[in-house]
Amino acid sequence: MMHSKDGPTPAQMQQMAEAVVASLPDEFRAQMGDIVLRVEDFATPEQLAAVDLDDKWELSGLYEGEALPDRSIWQSHRMPARIWLFREPLIAEWRETGVRMDDLVRHVVIHEAGHHFGFSDEDMHALEQSAD
Repeated sequence: MMHSKDGPTPAQMQQMAEAVVASLPDEFRAQMGDIVLRVEDFATPEQLAAVDLDDKWELSGLYEGEALPDRSIWQSHRMPARIWLFREPLIAEWRETGVRMDDLVRHVVIHEAGHHFGFSDEDMHALEQSAD
């Protein structure tokens, strides 16, 4: 996918994120059915505060929701989990590092999906390696 020097549009980044989810192994993808993928330019002040950050440029992705291992069958009517991608910090990282944008998006989506599954950082690394 080609982008201008300005980076991908929100719609292009959304497509990249959806492609990452589609590339996950079936057993993971099946359990992500209710997750909403969202692209915004920056995190809100509330989202930054939730992860103890002040600088909107420091957060490129966020998982909001209850991890699967922590859910109870007695809970109902919960909001769907969300994976947020913050476009401007990702574009800044892309410019600074030269890493391909689709690789950056892939890394963030898989890391945030790992929170959904209650994975450790090591588990997330293994999941990232298994996604094509």
